[in-house]
Amino acid sequence: MLEAQNLEMKYKNKLAVDNVNLYIEKGESVGLLGPNGAGKSTTISMISTLLPPTKGTVKYNGKDIFDKPESIRPFLGVVPQEIALYDELSALENLTFFGKIHGLRGQVLKDKIQKVLELVELTDRKKDAVKNYSGGMKRRINLAVALLHDPEILIMDEPTVGIDPQSRNYILDMVKKLNKEKKLTILYTSHYMEEVEKLCDRIYIMDHGQIVASGTNEELKSILTNEETIEVSVNVHDDHFTECLMNNQSINQITKEENGYRLIVSKSEELLVKLFEYAKSSNIVITGIQIKKPTLEDVFLHLTGKKLRD
Repeated sequence: MLEAQNLEMKYKNKLAVDNVNLYIEKGESVGLLGPNGAGKSTTISMISTLLPPTKGTVKYNGKDIFDKPESIRPFLGVVPQEIALYDELSALENLTFFGKIHGLRGQVLKDKIQKVLELVELTDRKKDAVKNYSGGMKRRINLAVALLHDPEILIMDEPTVGIDPQSRNYILDMVKKLNKEKKLTILYTSHYMEEVEKLCDRIYIMDHGQIVASGTNEELKSILTNEETIEVSVNVHDDHFTECLMNNQSINQITKEENGYRLIVSKSEELLVKLFEYAKSSNIVITGIQIKKPTLEDVFLHLTGKKLRD
């Protein structure tokens, strides 16, 4: 349904997006995951025809969207990272304004406004000025605007930034329902691992403008199939203990946490014994050990050498 081929965007001497290739099948929910500055929003801007690429193409149902932007725009709903509403207007006035931009008029427009207000559960607040809404309510109206014209593809660029957990879960549940029940195709960008795990059939991991891995949740985790994660809690961080960990050939990645260390290790029955030996020689106490299956966070750490939110 949608395919990006060799997308590149260069700002002066900086390559913000570097040879990105991705595709989305009809009815899929696809995640674009990466830290701030990875190039997600720039990629989204190109796919939504807001930004022409330095190189590469995007095709929608086989047609180049840069040759004919009108081939995709009527079928595209975009929820931008920043709130795109007029604060002084009410939700109803905002929806009416944006609906008319999409060519909706009369009873058709009224019916669609009623439908999306019910969907985001803000019918009773529709005449209130947006400036009096909470952050979560603004995000929900932002989503309502994107859904007003019944798009075939919904692009959401970090739509839960800066809102409370209740509103965040509400939006995630709503998006999942739209995808599963209404078969709405979704491209969802985030730097929250748990969001894309919950919503997406497939995931692209992006860093420094490049796609560094892609696949289903389980396929990505299988990258570390011969490894496991060990969380070691200690009473105090210690340089000698850290050095011992770094010199152990079975430990592939070390992340210092608030109460200890997170290790990605090659599976080894001897390593646990070694950890207690290192602690004894460093005069520190191991207060807890947890062995876990690799997570997407671990995969990202393995691929990029840093935590997702770094």
